[in-house]
Amino acid sequence: MSGPLASLKVLDFSTLLPGPFATLMLADMGAEVLRVESPTRPDMVRLLPPSEDGVSAVHGYINRSKRSIAVDLKKPEGKEIIRRLVAEYDIIVEQFRPGVMDRLGVGYEDLKAINPGLIYCSITGYGQDGPYRDRAGHDLNYLSIAGMTAYNGRKASGPAPMAFQVADIAGGSCHAVMGVLAAVIHRQSTGEGQHVDISMTDAAFSLHGLAAPPALVGGQDPDLETTQLNGGGFYDCYRTRDGRFMSVAGLEPQFFTQFCQAIGKPELTSKGMTLDPTLVAEVKAEIAEVIGGQDYDHWCRVFADLDCCVEPVLSFSEATEHPQLKARDMVVEVPRHDGGKQRQVASPFKFSATPVGYRFSGARLGQHSDEVLADHGFSAEDIQAFKDSGAVG
Repeated sequence: MSGPLASLKVLDFSTLLPGPFATLMLADMGAEVLRVESPTRPDMVRLLPPSEDGVSAVHGYINRSKRSIAVDLKKPEGKEIIRRLVAEYDIIVEQFRPGVMDRLGVGYEDLKAINPGLIYCSITGYGQDGPYRDRAGHDLNYLSIAGMTAYNGRKASGPAPMAFQVADIAGGSCHAVMGVLAAVIHRQSTGEGQHVDISMTDAAFSLHGLAAPPALVGGQDPDLETTQLNGGGFYDCYRTRDGRFMSVAGLEPQFFTQFCQAIGKPELTSKGMTLDPTLVAEVKAEIAEVIGGQDYDHWCRVFADLDCCVEPVLSFSEATEHPQLKARDMVVEVPRHDGGKQRQVASPFKFSATPVGYRFSGARLGQHSDEVLADHGFSAEDIQAFKDSGAVG
């Protein structure tokens, strides 16, 4: 496997989305990732439709290039397997509630004793400490606790869920990768491993890049449709006559001036940066009236050659055919285990010397158990005994 992380080996104990999406990024960049899964409680992502080759398309994407071993961590033999593996692996990613891995005998302190250079990343909703450490949650809950949901939505209807998993991916997955790679750099200079504690709530809270400073310094708490970027200005989506939408985002004066001229409303130019609610309502009403007076195709033609931050709102299927995304090869065909191929979203990382690669789509549960155990010195008799005891699936 090529890629800048080809020297790293990762044991992935996570399920669902945040951890697997993090290890997807690591695998795309060349890391050798081995998923350690329960033989009796499969990852729910494996059950999501549709399926190809008997494998969920979602699972196939999120777990591409990762091998799978099915190990029951509650059995002594399962713990023995993990302790043997961890001596040869650099990184662990896990997503259980705090304390679960410790109770299973494979927590950070247990495995650090075997491999002092181990980097052990735990992704949880609220972190390893604090009053919410053991509390259940999902993406919407983390964003709500972090103060993000409060100003996402419309005044008329109230706060709304995000369209994608901001806390899970931008929070958990991306921050886990950054934390792990920072720990790798530290280990390169010191030889020291460490525990990386990623709270999806903490990470979401840290994403208040523009809203936090005014709130912390000036007491300006963001609310629905009160900022330039959440509907409190003209920056918004506008319905066309045929029910499609155009995104209008030309905040800078030179862009807003072009936009106003293009829609035949140059008199709006001076009002572009206002946050006065009355003026904002007037500006948006005039823009909405003009955009709503013509069809989507008309506005696509008008703005095709204008550099003023106006773009059509595309469906996902339309986005896959957009010339920019096609030029960047953002949809790839990844080999399936049945010899076919699955269309998947590509990695966004572009390296000139160490390109990313895609070995195969997500594996069946325990598909590589035998070969992984054999590679780590277990005999055929050992492997059969593990299967007979139920420690390996």
